Amino acid sequence: MFPDSPAADQDGPSARLVAQERPGDNALALSVSELSADLKRTVEDRFGHVRVRGELSGFKRAASGHLYLCLKDESAVLDAVMWKGQAARLAFRPEDGIEVIATGRITTFPGRSKYQIVIDTLELAGEGALMLLFERVKARLAEEGLFAAERKRPLPFLPRVIGVVTSPTGAVIRDILHRLADRFPSHVLVWPVLVQGEAAAGQVSAAIRGFDALQSGGPIPRPDLVIVARGGGSIEDLWAFNEEVVVRAVADCAIPIISAVGHETDRTLCDYVADRRAPTPTAAAEIAVPVRAELLAGVRDDGVRITRSVDRVRDRASERFEALRHRMPSLDRLLAPQRQRLDDLGERLGRGLAQRLALASERHTRVDARFTPTLLSRLVRRDADRLTGLARVLASLDPTRLLAKGYAMVHDGDGRLVTSAAKALTTPRLSLRFADGATEVAPVGKGPARSAPRARGTPVGQNDFFD
Repeated sequence: MFPDSPAADQDGPSARLVAQERPGDNALALSVSELSADLKRTVEDRFGHVRVRGELSGFKRAASGHLYLCLKDESAVLDAVMWKGQAARLAFRPEDGIEVIATGRITTFPGRSKYQIVIDTLELAGEGALMLLFERVKARLAEEGLFAAERKRPLPFLPRVIGVVTSPTGAVIRDILHRLADRFPSHVLVWPVLVQGEAAAGQVSAAIRGFDALQSGGPIPRPDLVIVARGGGSIEDLWAFNEEVVVRAVADCAIPIISAVGHETDRTLCDYVADRRAPTPTAAAEIAVPVRAELLAGVRDDGVRITRSVDRVRDRASERFEALRHRMPSLDRLLAPQRQRLDDLGERLGRGLAQRLALASERHTRVDARFTPTLLSRLVRRDADRLTGLARVLASLDPTRLLAKGYAMVHDGDGRLVTSAAKALTTPRLSLRFADGATEVAPVGKGPARSAPRARGTPVGQNDFFD
């Protein structure tokens, strides 16, 4: 049956092929955008301010700084967005599984036909949720090794400069300064910060990093020790010291840090990462420096003990010396054998010299008797004859006597005697010594190639050596 047939009109309205406006019908057809805009206005008017409790899920931070997440319970899920400006004021770092209360407004997202809450503030849903977040952050940072015992550094025994990060007003700083003055007056630098509220974590971390950035020898002295302190309070009051930015600042600091946040029963993540935890700010001052009066008393006691020890050593040495002195023999007893030996040797020496003198005199007498003038003359003639014979032999062996007979002596340039023709022909300059003098000559040839070999014993003529 067609829509325009009479039967269709009789049976009532039915689907038509082409939409038609009916008289009196004020339900005009809307565009999708118009309907979406109407829905958006309706939802925002009706839910312009809501508070929603739910568990965080799918949390992520975009590069723009905006936060995207979901709030869920056991039967429903609500998309949520938190813009960058509001996200910067968050007092904690959101994590999946944490129960929160979000305050904001419901709006729609026409591009996907979805509705969502635009969050203005995001808070933890009670201390239970806060403790759950605390344990999750603690476990994550512990897994990174930030709380490991081997990272803890020893505190300086006597810090010259102490940096204190705390509120400039209140009892905490007064207690620290008073206790330091009582125990050991020190140079204290106070970096004033907020210790509670949204801006507290950022200021505390900036103060820690600021102390760490100071240079040794600069206009502001670099602390040898830093105390991070705050009075007691609830876990919410102390939450700034559980923020990751503060924990990482303490972990990165090269200066040893004492954490003194809250009272003895309070525990923050700053306590776990610090090099030393103090139960109270006053206890932190006690840990930081020793008692000066006790040190002075200890020095005096050590001086007394040293003096007594020296006296004891001296007394014992004196006693041992006296004991040894009594056991040692006297000087006369020690020298008596040597004296006796010396006397004996003296007597023996005198007798010996006399005996040697007598023997020498006797021998001289015997020798003197043998040396008569006749014997002496005979010995002199004998020695003179021997001397004359030796002179004749020496004269016969003098090579210069042969020079008068026409012989010559040949020397090289260094004055060495040349004894062969072969060597003479290879020497550049020769010296011939005759009876009446010497002259220098030069050979004209180089070896046997100049003339036929001369028979052994044949005299060498002058033409063999001169041009």
